[in-house]
Amino acid sequence: MKICKVEKTLVSTNRISSLGHRPLLVVQEKAGGARTVAVDAVGCVPGDWVIVVGSSAAREAAGSKEYPSDATIVGIIDYWEAE
Repeated sequence: MKICKVEKTLVSTNRISSLGHRPLLVVQEKAGGARTVAVDAVGCVPGDWVIVVGSSAAREAAGSKEYPSDATIVGIIDYWEAE
């Protein structure tokens, strides 16, 4: 699991059908760090600090082991002070 900050929504009009209509968000683990695209399974907004899971946990959290996700947001953090 990683703690990340949601930067913005990613708009993708052409998708494979198995992605469905789940929102995609750009998240960043730390200021200046690499950005990642994550599936939003909980309904967060830009500026939220979130918990992101990867690998098979990401696919399960997104809805199925067959789901094509490498990162899925599974929780919104109520309070977090960035270092």
